[in-house]
Amino acid sequence: MKIAFKTLGCRVNLYETDALASRFKAAGYAIAESDEDADAFVINTCTVTNTSDQKCRQAIRQIRRKHPEALVVVTGCMVNHRKAELLQSGIADYVIDNERKSALFDIVDEHFRNGHSDPEGYDRDLFSYQPAFDTFHTRSLIKIHDGCNNFCSYCIIPMVRGRATSRPANDIYNNVREVVGHGFKEVVLTGVNMGRYHYEDTNFERLVENILSIDGDFRVRVSSIEPDQFSDHFLALLQHEKLAPHMHICLQSGSDDTLRRMHRFYTVGQFRDMCQRITAVRPDFNLTTDIIVGFPGETEQTFNESCDFAREIGFSHIHTFKYSVRNGTKAATMPGQVHESIKTERSEVMRQISLENKTKYFEQMKGKIQRMLIERIDGRGIARGYGEHYLPIELKGPAERNTFINIRLGEIIHRGNEDKMAFVGVESLELRV
Repeated sequence: MKIAFKTLGCRVNLYETDALASRFKAAGYAIAESDEDADAFVINTCTVTNTSDQKCRQAIRQIRRKHPEALVVVTGCMVNHRKAELLQSGIADYVIDNERKSALFDIVDEHFRNGHSDPEGYDRDLFSYQPAFDTFHTRSLIKIHDGCNNFCSYCIIPMVRGRATSRPANDIYNNVREVVGHGFKEVVLTGVNMGRYHYEDTNFERLVENILSIDGDFRVRVSSIEPDQFSDHFLALLQHEKLAPHMHICLQSGSDDTLRRMHRFYTVGQFRDMCQRITAVRPDFNLTTDIIVGFPGETEQTFNESCDFAREIGFSHIHTFKYSVRNGTKAATMPGQVHESIKTERSEVMRQISLENKTKYFEQMKGKIQRMLIERIDGRGIARGYGEHYLPIELKGPAERNTFINIRLGEIIHRGNEDKMAFVGVESLELRV
């Protein structure tokens, strides 16, 4: 039997898809690309914005239209948000919520063995995914946390992912050991609100410290994280050779007025202090972020405050979102909804700031040494991958996939559009498996 996966949304979804694909492969299923013919298609959905919903609906319809005889399984956050709609439409054979996603293999396998299955009959469990051994990525994603208790005024995630839940620490350590044993050179810690990780006597910084102490030639990357006030002990860990000097820290706005209405839990001053403390430890630390433009009540002045702050911090990349109304959230009924055309204008301004920041950061990194992880090699023999600062690198010459190689960052090149920048790696110094 052949099964294909289509994943939309965050790194948590990517982690879960990788784990599920490995489970199917271990049981003898062939893994197909999402545009190939297959016996079953799994669409792992996102619902963070209206645009996300539209993309998910489009993906489901396209797969159903192109593969009318295949089994279509829809899971992920859109299911938790719009389960009744999906069931009523009949567009999918099975609709599986996040809490039962880890049982997806058993549900599908039972269907092919018996001709039917009942997803509701399976236990709810957020973390019982087997470690991925053969994924769609060179890096191995490790889920440490799910759910969120913040209830930001614009966000629907607590409603579709539930309350904050931390994965048992020993399960995480065993997961890391297994994927390192499978040959992965980079593990990426991911979760809905990782900084709030707390299991028994282990908090986030202790968890990271213990992972860094695990034997093996690998590095650890922290993915998207909320701006908690990191302790001096955690900041000291940033100097550890295994911990990648890059974090995507979610700002959302550079205006205190907007942050209050967003129900965020920090001020601009606190965020600035956190960034300054990080760069005091690692001056070339790569900070990236999310910013929402057009939030209800955002004025030209408060938008300009966000722009000024984005320039001040110098985020090398700003993932810019236009505010999207989500029914059921407090922001959906707030006065001062911003016209879509103004959101679009402000989005373009913020993207231009992001490009300017990225250009400055890339220029300051030229000539520096990076430990590049080779992720793929194209038909022309050009190796592509990332350094520890999460900088994309292209390398000409002999290289082997899933190995580290120390290189010097050379010329900056553009691919596709201005924002798609990469370095040419030069002066190969050492090749290490």
